[in-house]
Amino acid sequence: MIKLLEKIAPAHCPKLLHRVVDGVCGRSYPRRMEYGESWSLNEWEDLMSSLSQLFRVAVGRKCTDQEVQELLGDLDAACTQAVLQCVHARWEEVRQALVNRTSAISSTQLQDFNWQLKLALSSDKLSSLNTPLLNLSLDVRENGVQRAVNIEMNKEELQTLINTLDAANKVVLQLK
Repeated sequence: MIKLLEKIAPAHCPKLLHRVVDGVCGRSYPRRMEYGESWSLNEWEDLMSSLSQLFRVAVGRKCTDQEVQELLGDLDAACTQAVLQCVHARWEEVRQALVNRTSAISSTQLQDFNWQLKLALSSDKLSSLNTPLLNLSLDVRENGVQRAVNIEMNKEELQTLINTLDAANKVVLQLK
């Protein structure tokens, strides 16, 4: 999935990589909307997961440049160089985040959220034209590490979420 990194201009690659490292280190991950429509939602999630895992493995296993290049596979030279530079520049910061992560107390907290309403247009089914979709981005802190969770919902799924949250709120109020 790291091959998806090639979808952006090489000049933007270092900024994205450093933002991913920020996320690995407990700050906010980059948001898909900051990089336009370069990736689908699934591609974006796969790329963020793959890059995060790459940085954790490279630092956690103390990989050499050659080992990192092997992890990257056939990624183009410009992106490979950007990854290597990012690993070198942020090595200690990622190492410290990994140490803190292993000693952190297990908990999940919602840090921030963002939503957008889009109109999905489809040419294959007339019935699905003008279907509103909600893109919900949640910043979640889990085990001391902040990560982004992106959810796309139609009207029915949104109503189910609202009903579930309402029921959970009632239970919390009863516990007080």
